[in-house]
Amino acid sequence: MITPRRKGLTGRILMVAGVVAAMSLSMAPAQADGIPAPGEIVMSSNMTHVTNVPKPAGLTDINSDMAFQGDYAYVGNYSGFSIYDIKNPKKTSLVSSVVCPGGQMDMAVYGNLLFGAVDSSRNDDSCNSKAQSASIKSSWEGIRIFDISDKKSPKYIKSVETDCGSHTLTLVPGKGEDKGNMYVYVSSYSPSASFPDCQPPHDKISIVKVPLGNPTEAAVVNTPVLFPDGGHPGNSLPYPYRQSATTGCHDITAYPERDIAAGACMGNGILMDISDPVNPKVTATARDDANFAFWHSATFNNDGTKVIFTDELGGGSAATCNEAIGPNRGANAYFDIVNGQLEFRSYFKIPRHQADTENCVAHNGSLIPVKGKDIMVQAWYQGGISVVDFTDSSNPHEIAFFERGPDNTAPALSGGFWSSYYYNGYIYGSDFNLGLDVVEINDPRTNQGKSFKFDIMNAQTQGAYGHGSNYGQ
Repeated sequence: MITPRRKGLTGRILMVAGVVAAMSLSMAPAQADGIPAPGEIVMSSNMTHVTNVPKPAGLTDINSDMAFQGDYAYVGNYSGFSIYDIKNPKKTSLVSSVVCPGGQMDMAVYGNLLFGAVDSSRNDDSCNSKAQSASIKSSWEGIRIFDISDKKSPKYIKSVETDCGSHTLTLVPGKGEDKGNMYVYVSSYSPSASFPDCQPPHDKISIVKVPLGNPTEAAVVNTPVLFPDGGHPGNSLPYPYRQSATTGCHDITAYPERDIAAGACMGNGILMDISDPVNPKVTATARDDANFAFWHSATFNNDGTKVIFTDELGGGSAATCNEAIGPNRGANAYFDIVNGQLEFRSYFKIPRHQADTENCVAHNGSLIPVKGKDIMVQAWYQGGISVVDFTDSSNPHEIAFFERGPDNTAPALSGGFWSSYYYNGYIYGSDFNLGLDVVEINDPRTNQGKSFKFDIMNAQTQGAYGHGSNYGQ
């Protein structure tokens, strides 16, 4: 049984998407309906809130995804990104911030390079660019590459334009004689006949080759079609029953050591053979016409025998963790890989109902490295951070959680944890508006994970426990 603890959060002034809101967050008791009071921290007894570092003042939009390398955490923001020193997690501190708007800034790091996704149509590729309609031929979207060898002063060194921009990106390292190259799988979606550089059906991804010795030579080398049959056609039913058509992928997670990848592609979940990283091949496809609205992200277990797919019902801006929506929509779906095919086993959704003002849905997470067990830490927007044991994929169950009450420092349905990842003994959560949280789990079921030290962690490029965490570095 998980025993909750409650903790107050001191007031602070935050700038959120250009709106400044100040409020005092006190030790008020939980509301009568069991939902924590606004800003109140509630957590299971095996969780400890280590620290919170507010967003830098210069990044005025919401935080998004994260990556880790050595003693540093990288946190994306719709306005750019920040670098934090996490050598001592209890004293996590800001090192630098880069203002460079262009969408959610999904990112990954490798060596001295940071790769950032740009899915906001811009008038040019610079960090001073302005948003403009994708219907304008000169509009630019794609990926940006930064040199982060000097953590206090990152340098923007290269851009690569890609069809429909880059909503997310995934690193796939070259092997053998190709070891000097990194391949970036670029996922994007939602084409339109009025967009010159994003024409339907857009049933493909873009692959960018980056010579690690000369990253300014990065270029698109292939745009493989993943859905020659068009994929899921979608439907036009009302929310929450509407299902997205497959017009690209939202997210791809690679497991390079096993030459496999899993794609969450709007209307489909897929498995791919990436033994030839320039020419990935779809080997299995899954659909869920009963419950899934939007296949959002994917995570393998360590053995590469299971895949968790998440459903971003409501696009991350709806109250889906309530009684009306139920336990199977906006949830995780667990699949076993059997004879190369995806076999559904079960759903999981956090067991705590959230307020109707709270956006809550299955979002980004990663594994806790415990040998012989499959345990995942995961963000649920304003549903908080959840730790789930899915060793038995037919019976996933929560073993820890951390959350705040409704975030009314910002507009309703715009808050919470975008992503939460386990890295070298601690859980890091990227909160839309409240900054970077550090949380520690102390539990016999997960403590073994503290003995594993990774040199790098990009959630969309998985490495096996205890080895392979350098992706060839």
